[in-house]
Amino acid sequence: MEGPQPTAPLPTAGIAAQQVAITPLTLIVAEDSLHWQGLAGERREALARADSVIGSLLKARAPEVTWLGPDELRRAARRAPGIAPDPDQMGTAILLHPARGEPEVVPDPLRHELRTLAALAGSGGGRFMLVPAGLVFRRSAGLADGSGSVGAQHAAPLPRPIGAAELTIVIVDVRTGRVGFRTVARGEGDDPWAALTRAVKSLTPGLP
Repeated sequence: MEGPQPTAPLPTAGIAAQQVAITPLTLIVAEDSLHWQGLAGERREALARADSVIGSLLKARAPEVTWLGPDELRRAARRAPGIAPDPDQMGTAILLHPARGEPEVVPDPLRHELRTLAALAGSGGGRFMLVPAGLVFRRSAGLADGSGSVGAQHAAPLPRPIGAAELTIVIVDVRTGRVGFRTVARGEGDDPWAALTRAVKSLTPGLP
C-alpha cells in the first residue's frame, strides 16, 4: 500500500510579485483518539487561530508574494454588501478532495465567489487565490506506545499523544476557475498548533 504523497513546495516563483489572497479555513476536524478537541478550543476560535498560523508563516517565509489574509477578504466583503460573499461561509471545503477531470476546475457558485472576492480585495484584479481547503488532525503513524519498556520493573509513563496535521492547500486561477496547484502539507506535533506550524513550514522547504 502506497504511503501519502510528499508535500509539494509552493510554486512561489510563478506567483512572485503578485497579489494572492488567502481564504479563511472553514473545515477543521480531529480524530477522537487524539483527544485534541479541548486543546483546539471552540470551532470558531480554532479556525481563527489556524488562519493566523497559516497567514503569518506564509508572509514570513514567502515574502516575494503579496499575501492578503482572511481579514482583508472580510473587510472587502463588508465594503460590498449584497455583492461579495461572506468569506467564512463559502464552500471551500468542497476542494478538500480533487475533482474528476483534467484540468481540475472549481465548480460554481464557489468559482464565482472566489472571482468576486479577488476583484474586491486589496488593489483588485488579483488572479490567484490560495485556498486552505481543510485541516485534518490524525493520530501519528509513528506514535510510540510505551512497548519499548518491556521487562522493566516499572512501566515508563505513556507519551503524550502525537498527532499529524494534514492541511490541503489549493491555488486557484480565478479567471479560469482552474486549480493550478494542489498539495497536502503534513507536520507532526504534541499539540495541534505545533503540528500545523510544521505542516505549513513544509510548504517552503529549505528554511528553518
